[in-house]
Amino acid sequence: MKSLLATSLLAALTAFAAGAAQAADGTPAKGDPVKGQEKAAACMACHTADGSRGIAANPILQGQHADYLVKQLTEFKSGKRQNAVMNGMAAPLAPQDMLDIAAFFAGKQAKGGNATQKATLALGEKIYRGGIAAKQVPACAGCHSPNGAGIPAQYPRLAGQHAEYTESQLNGFRAGSRGNSPQMLTIAARMSDKEIKAVADYIAGLH
Repeated sequence: MKSLLATSLLAALTAFAAGAAQAADGTPAKGDPVKGQEKAAACMACHTADGSRGIAANPILQGQHADYLVKQLTEFKSGKRQNAVMNGMAAPLAPQDMLDIAAFFAGKQAKGGNATQKATLALGEKIYRGGIAAKQVPACAGCHSPNGAGIPAQYPRLAGQHAEYTESQLNGFRAGSRGNSPQMLTIAARMSDKEIKAVADYIAGLH
């Protein structure tokens, strides 16, 4: 009964977010980056003023697809994605708040990063571009594009993301502590520590 109730609540929250994010004529609502900058003030302590290269434990948000950011905020709010800080930060946000905040960060020009582990660079590139055939791990480039730009509304931008953050998320998917992407749960479960570290470092240097 509790499981059924939780599932129903999540579905209702998702439907609410989708429904509220529509204009009066039924077309998808759009975020306002100017309002988003004001609403994102609370985000800046962890993600910097423009979502750029802050603490490596926190994701870089600048240049990230707005649809992806809204999806993550919606899932933090519903509890589908668990993070002690972000669950609380997303809780008071209305759907339009999420759209505005996402528009603000998405409108920023993403800055490049650098890979730092020369010893595993070739392995990271091989995994990103060709996958691991023996383990049925697909190439990251297939969903996130060869240059790491991702696909709006489907897959996030990865290029230049902090290696530490990417590694932590892959480890979370592998352990099941991050469960909001069934596809990534399956992929990460097949990867070793070395493979995760290598591809995370390679991603940090993508441009």
